[in-house]
Formats: sequence, C-alpha cells, structure tokens
Amino acid sequence: MSEIPRLSGPFRVGDRVQLTGPKGRLSTITLRDGGELHTHHGVLRHEALVGQPDGSVVVNSSGHEYLALRPLLRDFVMSMPRGAAIVYPKDAAQILSQADIFPGAVVVEAGVGSGALSLWLLRAIGATGRLVSFERREEFAEVARANVETYVGESPATWDVVVGDLVEALPEAVAPASVDRVVLDMLAPWECIDVVADALTPGGVVLCYVATATQLSRVAEFIRATGLFTEPDANETMVRGWHVEGLAVRPDHRMIAHTGFLLTARRLAPGAVAPEQKRRASKSSYGDEDVELWTPGAVGDRQITDKNLRKRVREAQKAADGVRQAGQDAAESNP
Repeated sequence: MSEIPRLSGPFRVGDRVQLTGPKGRLSTITLRDGGELHTHHGVLRHEALVGQPDGSVVVNSSGHEYLALRPLLRDFVMSMPRGAAIVYPKDAAQILSQADIFPGAVVVEAGVGSGALSLWLLRAIGATGRLVSFERREEFAEVARANVETYVGESPATWDVVVGDLVEALPEAVAPASVDRVVLDMLAPWECIDVVADALTPGGVVLCYVATATQLSRVAEFIRATGLFTEPDANETMVRGWHVEGLAVRPDHRMIAHTGFLLTARRLAPGAVAPEQKRRASKSSYGDEDVELWTPGAVGDRQITDKNLRKRVREAQKAADGVRQAGQDAAESNP
C-alpha cells in the first residue's frame, strides 16, 4: 500500500469517504466490499460509491441524498480520536510557513500529542525528509501512531516516534547540528532549548507553540539569554469566517480566536554574535513563585483521565485496524 493517501480519482475499496447527509450531518466511512452505512434515514451500500468520482451525490435505500467527498486533512484531524489536545489547522498552517518546513527537511517534534501536527509535518517533508517525534506518555504515542496509520494507510518510513523526555533522548536520536527544524509543543519548552541548540544546524529554526502569555515571556527570555539564536519573533493567528449570501455579507458571529502563540528563532553559527543585541532579562529574575505560574493547572492544561485516555487509544487503534482490513480486502479483490 502506498504511503501517500489516495487524494483524487474514482472511489475504490479502502478509500475514506466523508458523506454529508440530511440536515448536513457528516459521516466518515472506509469503503469495504459488502459494506453498509446504517442510519435512521436508511441504508447506504458502499458499492454505490465504488467507481464514482469525488464529489458525487448518491441515494440511500430511503431516497435520501448524500454528498460524497474525500475528507481533507483538516477534516480528518478535527474528527480523529484524541489523547491530548490537537494543534488546530489554522496553527498547523502557520507552523509549516513560519518554521519553513520543506521537502527533504529533518524535523524534530515534541510532543506528538494525538498526531495532528505530525500529519501536516509528514506531508510537508515529503518522501525524502525525516520526522522524529518525541512523546513522554506511551498512551499518547499509541493514539498518534494509530491516527497517522489510519490516514496514511501504514506507518510512514519517514517517521520515528520516540517515547521519552526530549532532553535525554534527543542527543541519542540525532547527530549534533543535523536537524533543520524543531517544533516544540509542550508546557515548558525552555527546558529543552539547550539540547535543541546542539541539534540544530546553523540557520535552523526552532518554533515554540505555547498557550499563555506567561509561557511566551519565559521561553522568549530564555532564548535571548542563551545568545545562540536570533531575536525571537512571536505572534498568534485568529480566523474569522464571513457569511456571504447575495448582498448579505457580514462577519460570522463566532470566530476561531486565540488557541496558542507561535514563537520562532534561528540558530546562529558557532561563535557568532547577533548584532544590535537588545537588553535581556536575567533568568535569575524568575523566582520560585514565578515558576508556579507555569504549572499545568495554572496555564489551563487539561488533564485527561486514564479511563478516558484508554478509550481514545481503543478508538484510534480500531480506526487503524479498519484501514488495514480494508487494504487487505482491496488487495484480495484486485489480485
């Protein structure tokens, strides 16, 4: 099976299809031989979709119409099982742009969470790149592996998942000055900046994704104090939809506002000193009472229960098993 998901052409067994049914309700299925979608509106046979072009409309047993489209990556990540909170598509797009993720790049990601950002990074680095994802919790790593396998069809050869602490595991996983980009999505990214600086190639980019202004302040000051990076640049992205119907054109009442801050900096060459250095805050200005501001509860980090996490692991693995079975069915029906 190809590592690149089938993104165009007629539907075939093994493809994932997003169906929009009555009242706009969405259902995502994996096409199987003899498969059926059962709802209170009737039964839709998978065979009605096989061979149809993307964007077709099919009718179920009760005469209800369904629009059939391949789910976009953003659709998949918003509906996949989650062990940890995901990086939303609006931020993922900015991460790819601001970190300048390119085909063939060697990228380090920590933590992997539910695998949402991993999917975007894998697509961006292409078949010649390498992504090394670090995650402290085995349960989250299992969810991420299953989600990626569900979307891609198998575990990509360009992806390694390391369970462990980045500070300890990164020097063993990559050679010094061999990494092009590092993306840190974690509670305390400043704890990893020193090992990240060793791993990055001169000119390489470190990007930190943090939730609160206090986290943003601390990691920016830490990066400045190392003297190993360019001046950090920080921003956030807000997306506001618009209602457009004839001359009734207005902003939507709701918008996707703050989800996180992005901070980027580039690795200086060994021994280089950036010109026009600004006055930096001392790391010693952070006392014990300041450190308390970055505890998980203080920054709003949601803790998932072990019971709920086990459920998410089962859901993700079930989806991955379904894709594997569909692939086997497709191989057997088309020898």
